[in-house]
Amino acid sequence: MGIFDRFKSNRQLQDKAKDVSDAAERKANERTGNKYESQVDDAQQRIEGQLGMDRDRPDQP
Repeated sequence: MGIFDRFKSNRQLQDKAKDVSDAAERKANERTGNKYESQVDDAQQRIEGQLGMDRDRPDQP
């Protein structure tokens, strides 16, 4: 079992990662004056998807 497998099965880590991801998105948008808001959002979704944290997908047990 790799490190990302453990991450994908740990709900607390995923919740914390989402909080950090949201904070990073807000900070990036703040620093750029929301000029690149859609690109930042796309990047956030892509990264979260690769980590198995898709927000559009219902919670998995």
